[in-house]
Amino acid sequence: MRFPAAIRSARRAPLLQVLKSAGATIAAWLIAGWLIPGPLPVFAAIAALLVVQPSVNQSLSKALERSAGVILGVVIAVLLSLLLGAQSWVVLAAVVVAMLVAWSLRASTGTGNQVAISAVLVLALGSSNPDYALDRILETLIGAAIGFVVNVAIVPPVLSAPARRDIGMLGRELAASLDRLADALPTTRTAAQLQELMLEARLLRPMKDAAEASLTAATESLSLNPRRGRHRDDVDELQAVFERLSPVVTQVIGMTRAYIDHYDDSLATDPTVRAIAEQLHRAGHDVRLAVQSADSVEPDALTSATPALTTPLVVRPPASDHWILVGSLMEDLRRIHGELRDET
Repeated sequence: MRFPAAIRSARRAPLLQVLKSAGATIAAWLIAGWLIPGPLPVFAAIAALLVVQPSVNQSLSKALERSAGVILGVVIAVLLSLLLGAQSWVVLAAVVVAMLVAWSLRASTGTGNQVAISAVLVLALGSSNPDYALDRILETLIGAAIGFVVNVAIVPPVLSAPARRDIGMLGRELAASLDRLADALPTTRTAAQLQELMLEARLLRPMKDAAEASLTAATESLSLNPRRGRHRDDVDELQAVFERLSPVVTQVIGMTRAYIDHYDDSLATDPTVRAIAEQLHRAGHDVRLAVQSADSVEPDALTSATPALTTPLVVRPPASDHWILVGSLMEDLRRIHGELRDET
């Protein structure tokens, strides 16, 4: 792994999200410091910073995770301090106890870490009496509440744009794969060219997984979101497009595999194979047509608004030795037609 890849993200977080996190942290610091005089409101600031998440649903989860972890961690710190005194080794004991308690309660990884961190902070700051512990719990609840309110009130995030981008990329690459296979069928190919064709087809799987993950995040971002009414139809449309593309990805990879497994030079002159190649070009056109509504870029000028794959291809039983491949390709082509017909 390259070192920069371990500390840098491929994409920046939206600037608005950064500003919301900063604003929530400042507000939590000021409000908690005003309501609970005494030590610096570190717990409130940290809670607000962590609670501002890419979706409202994630914000609520993080607020509950942070609050539960702090409460449990503070209680453990106070009890150990009262039982064992203010010794430096008690901090290490608190870490072990906190992690074991979190494990026994089947807490999530984030909650378990928060329990240990909170216990360490309370003991390290040098004051673990019950009043101090109660103030830190209230401080955390204030910070978490402020972070959640800021994320909901100021342009609550809807993650439909990444889903639209990834589904558009998947559609364009899927159409390109159909065209590449169509170009390969009526021509002779070397072993290296066949291997390259298979590798390019297999790249559709990670693209499909990325699009599915983005779509899941977009759907999740609508939960508890006051803007969900304006974006629900958009996300539902993206879901419908993805559900039609997903089976086609499987068919294209299977067709490419079958072509390579049964390849011989005489395929290029088989009239049935040439007819299938023409239908694959038409299918590629219809895939582009299906994803135009989901694509974040301008539609291809060469893509007609009229579906090209209007009727299934019907051929006579092949007289050549290619009937196994022809039958396999015809069945996959029939399934692709079925997926695209309703969409287009």
